[in-house]
Amino acid sequence: MLQSIRDNSQGIIAKIIVGLIAITFALFGVESLVSLTGGSSAPATVNGEEISQQELSQGVYLQRNQMLRRMGENADPSLLNDNLISNMVLDGLIDQKLLLQSAENQGLVFTDAMIDQLIVSTKEFQLDGKFDRVQFETTLRNAGLTPLTYRDILRKEKLIEQERIAYLLSAFSLSDELASITKLQNQVRNARYFTLLAEPVRESLTVSDDEVADYFAANSAKFLSEEQVSIEYIVLDRANLMAEIEVTEDEVSKAYQQMVDTYQAEEQAHAAHILVEISEEQNEAAALAKIEALAARIKAGETFAAVAQSGSDDLGSAEMGGDLGVNPKGVFSQEFENALYGLEKGRVSEPVRTEFGYHLIQLVDLVKTEVPSFEEAKNGLRQDILNAKSEEEYVAQLEILKDLAFSSGDLVEPAEALGLEIQTSELFSRTGNEDPITSNPKILVTAFDDESVKEGQNSEPVELTSDKAVVLRIAKHELPREKTLAEVKGAITELLLEQKVAAELDAKAQALLAKLNQGESLEAIAAGAEIVTKEAVSRGTSDISQELREALFKMPKPAEGGASYAAVDLLDGSKALLVLGGVAESEEELTAEEQRYIASLLNNRFGQQDYQDYSAELKSKAEIERL
Repeated sequence: MLQSIRDNSQGIIAKIIVGLIAITFALFGVESLVSLTGGSSAPATVNGEEISQQELSQGVYLQRNQMLRRMGENADPSLLNDNLISNMVLDGLIDQKLLLQSAENQGLVFTDAMIDQLIVSTKEFQLDGKFDRVQFETTLRNAGLTPLTYRDILRKEKLIEQERIAYLLSAFSLSDELASITKLQNQVRNARYFTLLAEPVRESLTVSDDEVADYFAANSAKFLSEEQVSIEYIVLDRANLMAEIEVTEDEVSKAYQQMVDTYQAEEQAHAAHILVEISEEQNEAAALAKIEALAARIKAGETFAAVAQSGSDDLGSAEMGGDLGVNPKGVFSQEFENALYGLEKGRVSEPVRTEFGYHLIQLVDLVKTEVPSFEEAKNGLRQDILNAKSEEEYVAQLEILKDLAFSSGDLVEPAEALGLEIQTSELFSRTGNEDPITSNPKILVTAFDDESVKEGQNSEPVELTSDKAVVLRIAKHELPREKTLAEVKGAITELLLEQKVAAELDAKAQALLAKLNQGESLEAIAAGAEIVTKEAVSRGTSDISQELREALFKMPKPAEGGASYAAVDLLDGSKALLVLGGVAESEEELTAEEQRYIASLLNNRFGQQDYQDYSAELKSKAEIERL
């Protein structure tokens, strides 16, 4: 039963959570922090704060792609209305800005340390259960993000989430509300139905050329091609520079000697400590008295580990006898390290005062780092040198590229100066195509929304990643146009055919419903169609389609001995004639766990409604200007 409840409720909860995350990532915009020069004016301001054109363009791009994916492999982008999508995205951005302003005005914060903790605990950024920086940066790069942008996205998301969660946690439900929900959850219904199949009707109908032509004449403005551009571009790629850079044996040898010197100078300490914190409940004098008492226990013969386990306020290390592991210099505070490295192995310090309180510090051991052999280290050192050289060269060439892109009237001069190939793309729309360059969100925003680029100038270098940049210019620009009848005939034919099928099925269904209401039996009107009977259908029953189950529980409860009737649209275009024969309460009792779960779900729904009301109030009082 509990799983059934979860299955039926998780859609609501998932929409709340996934909706928040999706809006945050889609509408704050991948790389919306990256400033693109020459952009148009802000499409909206919210209480004096601008929503940038880049944010809107990025949101439209992501929303269009999401809608096309939902439409399937053969989706026709021309069926999407860019103006409607733009308005929808801008509405979302305005709501987002209001919620962020509210959270910040409440004094809510999400610190850099919190962001760090969230990032390192994210499984997608881990290898073998541990955070891996290369994995982190690669994952972000594949998504078109930089670490800076991702951190900003997280901060905004978590700020908004804090206030939303506060509303969810503060909501409550009354016992009679819980009883009513429980009663509805336990309800079961008896169903009988047969299906009016769409396919036979579809096969019997035709759409004439005249009908297609008439529809096109009345609706031609709806069938617009997408705005498209073709670009010329050059790519500065650090990976290509690496192939031209030489690393000498002398450079590797010098790097190895530097590594040896560093390793030899780098002592690491295996430390343990006991901490007594200073707080409102325990002032400095009390903390000092406590640490001295703990020191006396050690001097009297108790082991450091035993005293740490029973007396340290650092609960994380206390469980391990105060053990802090092996760490290089610079990890601990200066006062802590001065005392630590002044100890002999195994000795315990006098009380040491730091910003955290008073410590007793034990030097467990001093560890010398083992120096790898030249053979073991040389390949890694060679790669480090290559990375450093290529990065230096890339930065230098990027500066040259910026200057030449700005001063040149085309791409010839910067391409020749840096030995780059001028490439020309196929035509592509705002949703991009399969090419990794012309599907990149930054390229799309630059090509379609950068005013200087639209005027025929070179773009500034568009940094796709930390080691790849593109300069582009428009080679060809095609504005949206009304498609010809020949181009849209197939789509119109399919549309009109589906309309005819729906109309005929609806007429049949209404006629059959009238017969049922006049007292005819389901068997009499089914005309040989298979009648399906489902007894004791609950809200979680899985052997009946979702459309039928939802319709069944929306139907009015019939009078004793009577029935209720409905025509239900099915996903494949067919219709079902559905009969509700009776309603009963399930004999199965909810367990205490199930009742708690329903109460929690109800509270969440009430909290979400409160939060939606609050959001609507923010919007009603806000100063919003849309261009």
